Amino acid sequence: MTDAATTPQIAAERVAQLRAELDEHNYRYHVLDEPSIPDAEYDRLFHQLKALEAEYPQLITPDSPTQRVGSLALSAFGEVKHEVPMLSLGNAFEEDDLRDFDRRVREGLDLPVGDLFGGGAEVEYSCEPKLDGLAVSLLYENGLLVRGATRGDGSTGEDISVNVRTIRNIPLKLHGSGWPSVLEVRGEVFMSRAGFAALNARQLESGGKTFANPRNAAAGSLRQLDSRITASRPLELCAYGIGQVQGELPDNHIGILTALKGWGLPISRELQLAKGAEECLAYYRAIGAKRDALPYEIDGVVFKVNNLAYQRELGFRAREPRWAIAHKFPAMEELTELLDVEFQVGRTGAVTPVARLQPVRVAGVTVSNATLHNMDEVMRLGVMIGDTVIIRRAGDVIPQVVQVVAERRPADARPVHIPESCPVCGSRVERTQLIKRSKGKESVSEGSIYRCVGRLACAAQLKQAIIHYVSRRAMDIEGLGEKSVEQLVDEGLVRSPADLYTLKFEQLVGLEGFAELSANNLLAAIADSRQPSLARFIYALGIPDVGEETAKLLARALGSLQRIQQALPDVLTYLPDVGLEVAYEIRNFFDDAHNQQVIHDLLARGLELQEEGELSPEFAACATLAGFIDKLNISGIAATGAKNLAEKAASLDGVIALSQDWLELSVTKGLSEKAKQSLREFFAVEANIQRARAIEAQLREFGMHWQSEKRVVAGLPLAGQTWVLTGALEVMSRDLAKDKLESLGAKVAGSVSAKTTCVVAGPGAGSKLAKASELGLKVLDEEAFLAELAAYGVVA
Repeated sequence: MTDAATTPQIAAERVAQLRAELDEHNYRYHVLDEPSIPDAEYDRLFHQLKALEAEYPQLITPDSPTQRVGSLALSAFGEVKHEVPMLSLGNAFEEDDLRDFDRRVREGLDLPVGDLFGGGAEVEYSCEPKLDGLAVSLLYENGLLVRGATRGDGSTGEDISVNVRTIRNIPLKLHGSGWPSVLEVRGEVFMSRAGFAALNARQLESGGKTFANPRNAAAGSLRQLDSRITASRPLELCAYGIGQVQGELPDNHIGILTALKGWGLPISRELQLAKGAEECLAYYRAIGAKRDALPYEIDGVVFKVNNLAYQRELGFRAREPRWAIAHKFPAMEELTELLDVEFQVGRTGAVTPVARLQPVRVAGVTVSNATLHNMDEVMRLGVMIGDTVIIRRAGDVIPQVVQVVAERRPADARPVHIPESCPVCGSRVERTQLIKRSKGKESVSEGSIYRCVGRLACAAQLKQAIIHYVSRRAMDIEGLGEKSVEQLVDEGLVRSPADLYTLKFEQLVGLEGFAELSANNLLAAIADSRQPSLARFIYALGIPDVGEETAKLLARALGSLQRIQQALPDVLTYLPDVGLEVAYEIRNFFDDAHNQQVIHDLLARGLELQEEGELSPEFAACATLAGFIDKLNISGIAATGAKNLAEKAASLDGVIALSQDWLELSVTKGLSEKAKQSLREFFAVEANIQRARAIEAQLREFGMHWQSEKRVVAGLPLAGQTWVLTGALEVMSRDLAKDKLESLGAKVAGSVSAKTTCVVAGPGAGSKLAKASELGLKVLDEEAFLAELAAYGVVA
């Protein structure tokens, strides 16, 4: 009860005073680990504030310490688009992996990497334990917490604002001053060992389900639709970085974390600066030694380049930064019994053995299944059903069988046999063949993978193919999760991806999980997917070894589905990062009659591919006769010999004629006697002549032939130019700068040569800038570069 003489004005002043005191005590307790009052005194102040707010509800604000109790359950979480993607980290498992990471960092920064006479330049890294929890994003505007989100897939997460507000050590209002007007804080929500034990004890007392480990408990608690449940769980936050920012921050990572701590956000108490790989390894060993004594679970150490300018220069690859790495601790192992081996069928038909185990706890998780990879691994291990085996969680994530305890093998142990027929559809199971191609020969050996030949007639392959086809990065058909796909296949409504486009409302609305609204939403999402980009479509087809980046390359380079379907393996290898094995996978996929029918049906049912066009100008006339000869893989003829032969013969017909004129060939310079003999033998085989002519004909048809016309992109101001980016760019990332240049028609190269048009050099530019100066090339700093972009109407 409050004093009867209390007036609204006095109450408001007392509320403000109590909030300030409680915020300070929260900060001292959670961030500084220096509590200045007993818990009982904190509780007394808290109840005073609660009583005043109950009497004067108009004084309640969202940032009050009392507003952490949760609210009524939501029906679902909304989506949050991350303005700056929340990327995953690359992993190091061995000390040499970390040393390799440090070497790549120094090479990427053009710093000396050292030799026999010295260790080269050393990079400063921030070091902190890798908490085993759930990554979150906290958005503060003008110092107030306005949104919380999960990492999700890195681009899109779930809005969990109501839940993060219940976490005691997350400030609802930033402390102090000087924080940016917009500040996105990123961190890990976790549960301490003590908090986890207490939670499970409460669960047992109430007859509830216990949790397997603190990470699962934290993740499940944070994703409760009823935030009152989240409020009852002992969750904590540890901030490790930032996302979008509008305002000034320090120019190094540890400086930023120190600023966050000053504003009331908890950071790791083990945060430390290390110089060079060896100091990082010393930190890793020290943390490993005290791992079990820490009050929370960790699964490794995170190292980040401390200098932000260096981070920007290093940039990103695919889904991870080049300036950070997670050095994982060695996996934990346990003994258990192998009860059985079952076989699963994947999207490509691979039949994979899976170990069914007597459940055992490994690294805090109960494991009942483990991977055996393939039958070659089963043979290598010598594993039999009934064996006692050693289980390891590789990288603390994927359980696998690593060893058999042979002396414990029971008398009734049974060998593991690959099934002759598919366990799902009954089709024949065949062992794959590996074809290795090298100069002058092709060898065939048995592969380690067994495949069901049923293709889309196999429900397992069909389900996985459709799950991939509808996924976010493929055709992005929202509303088709794994269970829905399985149901559609099991009901016989979908027998190929093309059948998705014939689904009717009345077929869906009666199915489990589909009411009138959800059925209409799914049909609308399917309709919206009828105009995919060529790159999305190629990726959605699920071609073996063709990921998202390779699909983009095929679409950008060849420009049309028809050319991609027709492309010979030898022609595909003219594209960067497409090796011969991947090229044959692409060719085999499009040669398959089942795949041809699916593509035909998809196009017949209304799919209209977008962004199709001509061959990319950078590949017009990209082939040379010398390169063509080299790619024929004639024994004894490498790049130099191919160049000499091209200069002598001047054309494919000339090469064939020379191979058949022994007298002329014998006096040809630049070829060894072995190479001359190999050339004669190669073109003495009619099939080789036909293959060479077919490759040349396709190069000519595509416009890639050495006699084809060089082209530039019409209307793009930088078409035909080659630019190089070096040093740190401060206004935009190197990746964004590359995108801007490519949108203007320029090619962005990784090295400087006489053909380079311009070099953009930011702070810290090294050898590339020096070489540009030696060659007298045009060099722009970032300010001049941005001005040039603006002149072309491109906004930074």
